[in-house]
Amino acid sequence: MSGAYRRAGVDLEAGAEAVELIRRLAADVGSNAAEGVGGFAGVYPIGDGRSLVAATDGVGTKVEVARMAGRLDTVGVDLVAMCADDVVCTGATPLFFLDYLAVGRVDPERVAAIVAGVAEGCRRAGCALLGGETAEHPGVMERDRFDLAGFCVGVVDDAGRIGPDRVLEGDALIGLPSTGLHANGYSLVRSALFETAGYALEDRLPRLGRPLVDELLEPTAIYTPVVLDLVRDDLVHAAAHVTGGGIPENLPRALPEGLGAEIDDGAWPVPAVFELIEETSGASREDMRSTFNMGIGMVLVVDARAADEVRARVPGARAIGEVVTGAGVRYAERATES
Repeated sequence: MSGAYRRAGVDLEAGAEAVELIRRLAADVGSNAAEGVGGFAGVYPIGDGRSLVAATDGVGTKVEVARMAGRLDTVGVDLVAMCADDVVCTGATPLFFLDYLAVGRVDPERVAAIVAGVAEGCRRAGCALLGGETAEHPGVMERDRFDLAGFCVGVVDDAGRIGPDRVLEGDALIGLPSTGLHANGYSLVRSALFETAGYALEDRLPRLGRPLVDELLEPTAIYTPVVLDLVRDDLVHAAAHVTGGGIPENLPRALPEGLGAEIDDGAWPVPAVFELIEETSGASREDMRSTFNMGIGMVLVVDARAADEVRARVPGARAIGEVVTGAGVRYAERATES
């Protein structure tokens, strides 16, 4: 449990309890779902050896940074990434996306800017934007406030679906680099950088090499095309999208019961923004790992013999550990990879 994140107003333990309660409710509803609640995406068989795969998500309080900055055309990319990158963790190809935008007051130009980001995200993910819903909430939301959510649906051939059932002890863990914070932990980010440290969005911090606002609004990486290329060549056993909860919470979702992961601490460079947040918030490294991606936005589980090929095909990919007997994720200090 991240103590720093709780102090910033987010209770991860309560969130986990809510998921468990939802899982029980979903189990009581008759359906043909191939997987229960708790995976990266829901899987629903449609016959002929194929399944639909769906995921829904939001952008969290990163939208508040966008509002403060008056820069609204990037959080839509984050929204698509959060959903499409979950869908591809099953090996599914995203087909279409819909968004839901809630605003205090409809300003056509602001709405268009937000949805332009969604459209750009769909282009990057290779899926269609079918439409969505814009809801005006006067008296509930302030005039310039907004929130954003969406969902993505894909399709997969069941024979080619990836997941925990394909993972074996000794498989290699390949980390794909993040583009920074992505869309998680922004309650702690805002508390640490704005309230505690007193930074302003326009501040140019030497360690970041650019204005703070550019760092905080950098769009989430969309890994869908590169992961699908690897899946089609049968190079991936499972995948974990590293979002809220970091590697310790998300990687186990890609592993079967009885197997865990050993991560080589120091196998990749941690971007400066995470070190800045760690220092200003007083968070421990454990807090940071359980809140942020720390520079790895997607972990691929692959046969150890395929690790070099996967790394060669994905710019910036790193070998970050291996699958081991046990449960959960543990970190081991190793030499930094060159």
